[in-house]
Parts: sequence; structure tokens; C-alpha cells
Amino acid sequence: MAINDPKQDGATSLTQAEALAEFRAAGALLEGHFLLSSGKHSAAYLQCARVMMDPRRGARLCGALAVELRARLPQGLLDSVDLCVSPAMGAVIVGYETARQLDLPSIFVERPDGAFVLRRGFEIPAGARCLMVEDVVTTGKSSRECIAAIQAAGGETVAAAALVDRTNGNVDLGAPFVALLTIDAPIFDPDMVPAELAAIPAIKPGSRRQNAANS
Repeated sequence: MAINDPKQDGATSLTQAEALAEFRAAGALLEGHFLLSSGKHSAAYLQCARVMMDPRRGARLCGALAVELRARLPQGLLDSVDLCVSPAMGAVIVGYETARQLDLPSIFVERPDGAFVLRRGFEIPAGARCLMVEDVVTTGKSSRECIAAIQAAGGETVAAAALVDRTNGNVDLGAPFVALLTIDAPIFDPDMVPAELAAIPAIKPGSRRQNAANS
């Protein structure tokens, strides 16, 4: 499937500072003490749902991600992609808008019983080449689970993308990975929380159960 140049849709690149400014402007970069759905702790939390509340802001960010994918993936790889697949719920809108920017179909996997599966009539044709699209990668666990679900359905993940990589480039998803915004936001096990962070009451943001894996 041929992919349109995202710049034809008005997409432009964003610097790291410009992308971060979009999160700040949306009130989506939170600072304090947060209990992540993985059970780990952090002093920062990025709420992509707030960024995507404004369709124009979401289009700018996902358009810039599309530009980065075109520039940073191996030549020709993106042109071979058949569809985008995202993990629900947080990445559904990000995956949809990124797919729109790339002129690709978009589907998502869900966790009705704790494991990612395809529902709503979605199918991945045997051998389909997929781009896995996340909102925020924190530990990489849900991204890898999404990739496993793609494989179980008969597809192949040839690349992965996210608006935000919180691992500062240290995550290994088993496929080429491109993030629009890369930050170093340490996360801590419950018994390793620094004293200055432990002194602040923990807030649990997000939409998933605490025993579910964080993205």
C-alpha cells in the first residue's frame, strides 16, 4: 500500500521543545507523585488524552510523528505497511490520527479479560505488515503485549511508534521504534521511591486497573 507523504496533509516536524510545549499548553504534563498502573511510582505523568482533546493539536503532534517515521525508519519500510494497530484505550485516538496522516487503516486491540485481543469485527490479514502505535511508552510492557497480539492474529509488526518515549530511548520493542518526544522520567519500584517523592501523597492517574501493565 502506497503511503502519502504526511507533509501533503499539512504536517510539519516539531522539535523536542515544541512537542513538549504542546503538552504543557494542554495541561498534559503533570508533576507531583504518581502511582502508575504498573504499580511503579514517578514524579511526572504525561496525559495524552488531554493533548488529543484538541483535534488541531492532536493533528499537529501525530502529523509530526508521521514526518519522523518517514525520516527515521529505513527507506521503503513505511511504504510496505498495511495498517496501524494500537492498544486500547489510551492509544486509540493517537493511532487513528497517525494512521490518517499516513493514509492507512487503523484498528486497535482491547483487554476484555486481561489480555489483548481483536474485537468489533477487526481482523489482521495473514502476513499483514503492521505499525504498532502507542501514546506513551513507559516500561514497554503493553507495547510488547500489543505486538504479541498482532503476531497471534497472523500479522507482523515491522515498526513501532509513540508520541512519547519515557525511557529516554532505552526500550527494546523488538522492532524499529520512533517517538516524537523522548524524555528521561525515572520510574521507581514501591520500595525504591526517593524520600522527597515519598513525602508527597501519591495520585493514581490513568484509566486502567492497577494490576494491569503500564504502557
